[in-house]
Amino acid sequence: MTDIQNRKPVVILGGAGKTGGRVATRLQTQGIPVRAVSRSTGTPFDWEDKSTWENAVKGAAALYIVYQPDLAVPSAVDDIRDFTAIALGQGVKRMVLLSGRGEDEAQAAEQVLMESGADATVVRASWFAQNFSESFILDALMTGELALPIADVKEPFIDVDDIADVVTAALTDERHIGKIYEVTGPRLLTFADAVAEIAEASGRDFRFRQITAEEYTAYLEAAEVPGDFIWLLNYLFTTVLDGRNAQVTDGVQKALGRAPRDFADFATETAAKGVWAPIREEQS
Repeated sequence: MTDIQNRKPVVILGGAGKTGGRVATRLQTQGIPVRAVSRSTGTPFDWEDKSTWENAVKGAAALYIVYQPDLAVPSAVDDIRDFTAIALGQGVKRMVLLSGRGEDEAQAAEQVLMESGADATVVRASWFAQNFSESFILDALMTGELALPIADVKEPFIDVDDIADVVTAALTDERHIGKIYEVTGPRLLTFADAVAEIAEASGRDFRFRQITAEEYTAYLEAAEVPGDFIWLLNYLFTTVLDGRNAQVTDGVQKALGRAPRDFADFATETAAKGVWAPIREEQS
């Protein structure tokens, strides 16, 4: 009998995030207890405070590991090594790591986990479709023009619901142990293409404009974005999004036996929810 069958909880790091919240919902629908932890939860977890790690994973059946702010940061590999050791010391073996495509540092962290002795699965994801609807990009898009330091690079945007389905399967089915699933959407689009599809689905006049890295940095500084986050965004937009990920993969098909969702479906469904609808000014 597995720990999950024994009613031990699955611990989700960042349970309120794009993927974490969806994974929690899927597990709870299956009747599996969940402990979602973050800095603000009753049982706190903070990547910057190692004293919170042991208690957060104690008694867990499995772990969904989402590293903040990103596996690309210099401290990530050491943190994953130390965290994995603590979790194994608590008797937790099943671990699923969310990783990023095209990031050397992320793949180094993957290797640490896979060689740790854990029953590990890696879900290596491309750029989220939901970054256009559930993150900082949404605010910029809603101005009518999304300006980013990206050329005509194509990206196979992945729907976060597909990621959540793969992660949930990996947490609950032993057949996924030892696998690295590189998951993408079924189609390559530039950021301009993606914005155009959102504009068509929403009926809004959204546009994309390429700017320089210097212009983007100045924009972020004016918005008082922290310096370490500015570094990360510039790394992702100018280094990772350089064309190295301009291929689709069959990771979703391998993990789930079905094709990934298309970006057009994401755009249509999200527009129907009113996410990109014009903001009405309150009348006095």
